[in-house]
Amino acid sequence: MVLFSLFPRETMASHIFFLLLMLFFTHVSASSSSDTSQLFRTWCDHHGKTYSSDEERTYRLKVFQDNYDYVQRHNQMPDSSYTLSLNAFADLTHQEFKASRLASRSSSFLRFSNPQRRFSNDNDNYNNILRQVPSSIDWRNEGAVTPVKDQGSCGACWSFSATGAIEGINKIVTGSLESLSEQELVDCDKKYNSGCEGGLMDYAYQFIIDNKGIDTESDYPYLTHEATCNKDKMKRRVVTIDGYTDVPSNNEKKLLEAVATQPVSVGICGSERAFQLYSKGIFTGPCSTALDHAVLIVGYGSENGVDYWIVKNSWGTSWGMNGYIHMVRNNGTQGICGINMLASYPTKTSPNPPPPPPPGPTKCNLFTYCPAGETCCCARRILGFCFSYKCCGLESAVCCKDNSHCCPQDYPICDITNGQCLKRVANGTTTTAYENKDSIRRSRGWSSG
Repeated sequence: MVLFSLFPRETMASHIFFLLLMLFFTHVSASSSSDTSQLFRTWCDHHGKTYSSDEERTYRLKVFQDNYDYVQRHNQMPDSSYTLSLNAFADLTHQEFKASRLASRSSSFLRFSNPQRRFSNDNDNYNNILRQVPSSIDWRNEGAVTPVKDQGSCGACWSFSATGAIEGINKIVTGSLESLSEQELVDCDKKYNSGCEGGLMDYAYQFIIDNKGIDTESDYPYLTHEATCNKDKMKRRVVTIDGYTDVPSNNEKKLLEAVATQPVSVGICGSERAFQLYSKGIFTGPCSTALDHAVLIVGYGSENGVDYWIVKNSWGTSWGMNGYIHMVRNNGTQGICGINMLASYPTKTSPNPPPPPPPGPTKCNLFTYCPAGETCCCARRILGFCFSYKCCGLESAVCCKDNSHCCPQDYPICDITNGQCLKRVANGTTTTAYENKDSIRRSRGWSSG
């Protein structure tokens, strides 16, 4: 069963919305309250934003107005190489945005303040890197980059950076592009990494080496929150790596050589306000080198004599250039936003293991089973004991309390009255429905226990 995606590829409606947005910016030099209110209504409709109360909506409009003024001031600067826009994060203050996407600086997030390369497997890999690199490269054109993903309000950017780099080298070595499971890393990689509270790509690589592989995203899907580690999914080792290499800190020549051979994980400072509202162009800052975010370099190029990195983010396609940003290259020892400071990439020469066998039936109790990929839901309970089961046609589903329906694990709120499965989004003030013809599933296949 295919789940509805929260961040579909850009549609004609998106093009029309952003065209209207540009016209608004062009023709309104000093926005009035009514102008901004109308723009805010259009923005809410486009992004599907609703609020729990009139007070909340009023507050969000105020935040939106402040972000609008900031965007307009920046875009009127004649010498800026990039533009900002009222993207999906335009109703969040800068502090709210940082708390949502970047986690707390006091946490273990990325451990970038004093990075320790505990698992560095150098192995003289640089001797094998071509010293002559092409003038430009884009690994998307080579089919080595999966579609842009969204980490949601979970500080697991490290896992997306790590899987992106592994997806790239796996495609280069095997010819197969597999979207890998960030959720497995968030749930199971706990020796040094901390799930939604932060982590480091090197630790993720070592976890995958120790585990002898990682599962696919389709089999172990992302939930935007931590959950209990699924040990059975951990054993479904679809893609493997042999090791990893740390690029020498503050050595852009070595970083360029690495990106010429494969996508590379890097740490950056992603907490600047301009980064929150980035739209397009070559990002030149200002930004600090206090690393707090992980991204993936998937190529490099030049435009009008200005060199840049092609960077894949994990904030969905409504941010930046369909989820990407161009960041200026050759911009000092540490690089723009510290991009040269903490780079690493996985290494792979060995083939992947043979595909795992399909899962067997799901065991409900000693006598009752559901087909593979389905969930056992209790249909009749007496004194706390389940006496009969139904089978929900969804894997790892949430069983509703009416004992007759179930919902997907990423839409875990059962709305029996309206026949919908819901999830909490944004800052927790709203819910969104699972968009499917049969949104809330009626459990089927009565079985006696």
